[in-house]
Amino acid sequence: MSTMQMSTTQWWWVRHAPVPDGGRIYGQRDLDCDTSDAAVFSALATELPRDAVWVTSNLRRTRQTAAAIRAADGGRHGSDEPIVMAELAEQNFGAWQGLDRVAFLASQAPRRSFWLAPADQRAPDGESFNDLAARVHAAVARLTAQFTGRTIVSVGHGGTIKAALALALKLDHEAALAFLIDNCSITRIDHMGTDVGAYAWRVNAVNHRPWTRAMEPARTNAAVHSAGV
Repeated sequence: MSTMQMSTTQWWWVRHAPVPDGGRIYGQRDLDCDTSDAAVFSALATELPRDAVWVTSNLRRTRQTAAAIRAADGGRHGSDEPIVMAELAEQNFGAWQGLDRVAFLASQAPRRSFWLAPADQRAPDGESFNDLAARVHAAVARLTAQFTGRTIVSVGHGGTIKAALALALKLDHEAALAFLIDNCSITRIDHMGTDVGAYAWRVNAVNHRPWTRAMEPARTNAAVHSAGV
């Protein structure tokens, strides 16, 4: 009788650093980000695992964020250049890119929204969130198969990470838009695979911000122990 061999592929998603966008929709506009907060990048470098495969989108802000994290750790995260994948870019908002964000949202039909548009609405000359999710899911599947059993650090975008969570939890895409993904936050998702093709995803953390630990009051032993199950 054969036993199934379980392999775990860890995905450590990091949203890029803040973008000075002037209050305008940027989507796939290739803008620089602000990597000047040394405490944030030191905390990320300490938290993220070493000996990982690094991945970014093709947009400058993810590559700059990855470089700042690795520089903060004195090169201990390795010297290999990250894999650059256009499929992991933010949603292309087409003709909406460059518009004032507040004015744009005020011009839309009233709706409870955590995104610029419903998941199935395609921006003129651009994409819908559903389109983004389709390409992200394909890229995640391909990388998970290529690096089975490894650790992947993927520096991406808010929309990209929401799409990865939708895949892991089999969520309706509109529901996945409710996740809060702050700049520089970590979202950890593990792919649990077996040698017979069965799989499941396990979500370990969403929107984790390791630099906030220094600001938290010391927790009592009782509080720590109460979290155990």
